[in-house]
Amino acid sequence: MPAGRPPDYRDEFVIQAQKLAHLGATDMEIADFFEVNVKTIYQWKHTHLEFGNALKVGKETADERVKRSLYMRAIGFEHDAVKVAFDKDGNPLYAPYREYVVPDTTAAIFWLKNRIPNEFRDRKELTGADGGPIAITARELTDEELIKITEVAGGHNVSS
Repeated sequence: MPAGRPPDYRDEFVIQAQKLAHLGATDMEIADFFEVNVKTIYQWKHTHLEFGNALKVGKETADERVKRSLYMRAIGFEHDAVKVAFDKDGNPLYAPYREYVVPDTTAAIFWLKNRIPNEFRDRKELTGADGGPIAITARELTDEELIKITEVAGGHNVSS
């Protein structure tokens, strides 16, 4: 925690804060940059509209980059890369190539669970015909199964 009185708010903080947020900085990291307590950042967000909006815009940009990266990781992608080797004299040799990154199953699952949760959630509700309850009749069960169901139901009568 920085000691002493925090610096007075200045208009140039708006541009600096937006750039920091754009790069993915958290409120705590932004507070460290300005050498203030994070509570001061919260106060500046509420008392200086342009400062709060700058942080919001910067963070949205960073979040969009992460979303795009997660999507690309989920489907796979190609990018330019360079292999570096050294000759016998220690001079670098550069070999540009095109690298293919295979799709990542975990990224795809994460994406689908968050984008289409009703279709890709971990637990699904089981229902019978037309979304109603599952119909089980006593004649489909053995005596042992019927006893177990009765015990689970707390001894209540289970009728066919």
